[in-house]
Amino acid sequence: MEMPTTEDPMASPQTGRRAAGEDPAKREQILDGAKRVFMEQGFEAASMNDITRAAGVSKGTIYVYFENKEDLFGYMIERERRRITETVRHALDGNKPIGETLHGFGTLFATHMTADQTIRAMRMVIAANHRLPSLCKRFFSATPINPVSVLQDYLDRQITAGIIVCDDTEQAAKQFIELTTVGLFKPRMFGAMEEVPSPAVIEKNIVSAIRVFLAAYGAKP
Repeated sequence: MEMPTTEDPMASPQTGRRAAGEDPAKREQILDGAKRVFMEQGFEAASMNDITRAAGVSKGTIYVYFENKEDLFGYMIERERRRITETVRHALDGNKPIGETLHGFGTLFATHMTADQTIRAMRMVIAANHRLPSLCKRFFSATPINPVSVLQDYLDRQITAGIIVCDDTEQAAKQFIELTTVGLFKPRMFGAMEEVPSPAVIEKNIVSAIRVFLAAYGAKP
């Protein structure tokens, strides 16, 4: 009887080893080190030597995976965006009432967007825009899977179920997402709100956002 194989699909069939730059664990190790450095020092002050030490790899290894500091920062941001997308996507699973589902989604999203780490990352991108406009463009460009797209998919299902009435679910998804952080995100970004908003403050925002959203799009009896 043949034993099942556990071959690595990215490994070379000749050597059984991964090609340079194709080890996801090593890539994650580098990104984890880079994240610590960027969050502690900021984008401008961070050096590849700092990242090399924090990641525990050689500088040559970093350049196998990433072209330069800007490329590394861009991939780090994209990874964090994928993580929050997966987190909020799970809140949209199941068959709970729409108000309860939007509450879970909105709370997770608003909590993430007003967190210290997120605010620092966005400030770094904006500060670097004068020198690296491509980095800012990359930061704000929409990826195929993002919080707006996963919420849009959910809203499409609610239309089919007769729960809401809407002719543009992409716009509706953007509107709800903006409502979840209204009065919180901009004050955090520009330093008018130094402390992370409390759960009670976020809760008040989310309840209000759901009320406004369903007043606009909820199916009328």
